[in-house]
Amino acid sequence: MTDKYLIEDIKHISLSLFHKNFFSVYHGSISARMSQSEFIINSKETILDEVTENSLVKLDFQKRDYRWSLANTDVHIHEYIYKSIHNAKYICYTMPPYATAYSLKHGKVSPADFYGKQLLGEVVVYDPKNIKDWLERAPYEIAQFFQKHETHLLLIKGFGLVSYDRNITEMAKKISILENSCRLLALSSNL
Repeated sequence: MTDKYLIEDIKHISLSLFHKNFFSVYHGSISARMSQSEFIINSKETILDEVTENSLVKLDFQKRDYRWSLANTDVHIHEYIYKSIHNAKYICYTMPPYATAYSLKHGKVSPADFYGKQLLGEVVVYDPKNIKDWLERAPYEIAQFFQKHETHLLLIKGFGLVSYDRNITEMAKKISILENSCRLLALSSNL
């Protein structure tokens, strides 16, 4: 594939996110930009706690070949974000349980904890409305949201969290902080 450092970063962060239950066995995706028009993403068959070089697919925006059919089903979400947000180096789609559950009943997340307030501030919950055609609309609407808003996190009602960053560790940190903030909000509501 080429960049061993990039693959090790993805492998390490993917395993971490899997252990925190942000990915399920075949649910979620992670990718990295390799050049202006190329990126790598996990394949359809990848179990995200076992990412290897062989479980990643290298794609090029300008070459639609057989590899696109091997890629994770979220591939077009990643593609449109990379095309729209030039400083996106890494992209991840996760389904953190507390954040996703919180999205079902709230229009925004207003963290009450120190790290959530300091590092994230308020996080909007995006409502895709008609879920029947959401997967067709998602690539365009998610990229458009990121273009219009100064955020690297998009919590989608009942769907999960799409995030991007220049630094894979920062991306994982923001995912984790959002999940922890939602967990604390859920736990404190029962006090």
